[in-house]
Amino acid sequence: MIHQREQRIDRERICIQPNVVLSVLTFVLIASGCGFKSEQADLIVHNATVITMDTQNTMASAMAIKDGRVIAIGAEREVLNKYSALQTTDARGGVIVPGLMDGHAHLVGFADGLLEANLFAAESWEETVQRVVEHDAARPNEWVVGRGWDQNDWELPRFPNSALLDLYFPEKPVVLERIDGHALIVNRVALERAGLWRTSIVSPEGGEIVKGEDGYPSGVLIDNACALIQKHVPQRAAEERFNALMEAQQTLLAQGLTSITDAGLAPSEILRLDSLHTSGDLKLRINAMVSAADSSIEWLRSNGPIRKDRLTVQSVKFYMDGALGSRGALLLEPYSDRPGWHGLGTQDATWFRSQLEALAQDSLQAATHCIGDSAVRWVLNAYQDILGGTNDRRWRIEHAQVVAPEDFDGFGRNSVIPSVQPTHATSDMYWAGERLGRNRIRRAYAYQELLRQLGMVALGTDFPVEDTDPRKTFFASVSRQDASGYPEGGFQSSNALSKEQTLRGMTQWVALAQFQEMDLGTIEIGKWADLTWMDRNWLTIAPADVLETRVLGTCIAGEWLYLAER
Repeated sequence: MIHQREQRIDRERICIQPNVVLSVLTFVLIASGCGFKSEQADLIVHNATVITMDTQNTMASAMAIKDGRVIAIGAEREVLNKYSALQTTDARGGVIVPGLMDGHAHLVGFADGLLEANLFAAESWEETVQRVVEHDAARPNEWVVGRGWDQNDWELPRFPNSALLDLYFPEKPVVLERIDGHALIVNRVALERAGLWRTSIVSPEGGEIVKGEDGYPSGVLIDNACALIQKHVPQRAAEERFNALMEAQQTLLAQGLTSITDAGLAPSEILRLDSLHTSGDLKLRINAMVSAADSSIEWLRSNGPIRKDRLTVQSVKFYMDGALGSRGALLLEPYSDRPGWHGLGTQDATWFRSQLEALAQDSLQAATHCIGDSAVRWVLNAYQDILGGTNDRRWRIEHAQVVAPEDFDGFGRNSVIPSVQPTHATSDMYWAGERLGRNRIRRAYAYQELLRQLGMVALGTDFPVEDTDPRKTFFASVSRQDASGYPEGGFQSSNALSKEQTLRGMTQWVALAQFQEMDLGTIEIGKWADLTWMDRNWLTIAPADVLETRVLGTCIAGEWLYLAER
C-alpha cells in the first residue's frame, strides 16, 4: 500500500534526518574550536518556523539551499555558522512550509478564462447576460465566450434558455460554460453554426441536448454534447494566451502555490507548457494529465512518460460521468429532484477497459473523473480487475463525491488514491441534498472515510471551478464551512480533515499521488527547495483566521518568485 511504501522510504532516509544533521554540525563546530563558515550555499533562510512535514514532524529555524535543493536544516546558529550564501532571507519570525501543491486543477483553462466573460457569482440569468454584453463591448471577438454561471445560485434555480441571448446577440455566436465545465448555454446563432438548430437532432452518447417545448434545442447542452459546439470555437491568438498564462502564474505564486496538476490536456498544450519552461517564462511545476482520446493516449504511450524538473506527464485523465450541479453525475439510484434520471455515463465502457489494460502494460497512471456513486463503483471494479489488489501503481479517482457505503474499501483493497477538492463540499452543500436526498447526502464528500482507506488523500481545488486560493481549501477541509461560518458546527463535520491531515494533503500526499515524494512534498535534505512563506502557522491558529493570513514569499527550486511588499 502507498502509505507503507512511504514509511519504508522514510526509514531508509533516517540517516539524514535533521536531528542527526544537527548532531554532526555540533561535532564539527566543537572540533574546530570556532564558528567560521566553511561551506557555500546559494540561499540561506533563517529566523523562521520551518514546518518540514517529515515523518517526525521536525521543526527547525533555518535552512541552507544549493543548486535548488535543501542541503541543511536545523537550528539558526548551526546553519548560519556553517554556511555562507550570496542571498540570505530573514523570515522575520514567519512560517515556512513545503511549497503548496494543487492536486487537481486546470491551469490552462484558468488562464484562457481570463480572456472570457467572467460569470462567476452572478445572481441571476439576467445579470449573467448583462456581464456578457459588457464583456463583448470591452473585448469584442468573433465568438463571445464566458464561464462561471451557476443556476443553483439564482432565485429560480433552473436552466435558462437562449431567448435572452438571442435578443442581445442576434448575429454573433455566444457560448457560455457552466461553472463546473460540464454544461453550456449557447444562443441560436451558435447552434446554427454547429448544425444543431433542428428538431430532429439527437443527443450524443453520454450527453444531452436539452430541447424546449417547440422541439428545438433550448440552448443548454450537457457533458458530451458540449463538444458539438466547442469544436467550432476559434482559439485566441497565441500572444493573448501567453499573457493570460503569465497573469495566471503570478496569481498562483502570490497565493503560495508551487506545483499544479493540470487534469486533462491535449499533447499540443503540454508541449506548449514544456516550451515555456524551456524559455524560462513558466516557473510553476506542472503535473500534466493527458486528456483521454485515442490520439492523445497513443502520443503518451509512444513517447513514454515525461519526467523533467518542472514538467511531469505520466497520466491519462478519463471522464466516467458529469457533474452533480448539472445532474450529469452518474448515480445508482435516480436523482431526488429529477425522478427516473440517473445522470450520464460519459465514457464507453469497452473502450475504457481496453485503455486501462494498455496503460497497465506501459506502467502509466490512470486518473478517472467520478462524481456519482455509480461511476465510482464502475471504475473501482474496472481498476480491481486490472490491478488485482494491493499495488504501487497509484491509479486515482478524481472527486469521488458520492460513494456507496460498500464501495469505500475498494479504494484500500486496490490502492486507489482518492483525489478530492474540499471547497466542492462547501460550494455544493446548499443544494446537494436536493439532488441526493437525505440518506445519500450523508455519504457524500466523505473525505475522512476516504482517508482511512490508504492513510492519505490528495487535495486540490479544481480551479477555475473553485477559487485558486489554498487558504479556502484549508478552511473548507478543516471546518466544512463557508467564509461566513455557515453552517454552525460544519457541514457533515465528521468527515472534516484535521489541520495536519489537510496540510499533508496539500503537500506530501499530492507528491505521493504523482510519484514525486523523493523530490517534493516535505522539506528535507536532498529535496527541491520549494517553499511557501506565511505570516502565521496554519496548524496552531483558529481555522477561520487562516483566511486572513498572508503569503510572504513563494520559492521554487531555491528561487524566490514572489515576495510580498513589506
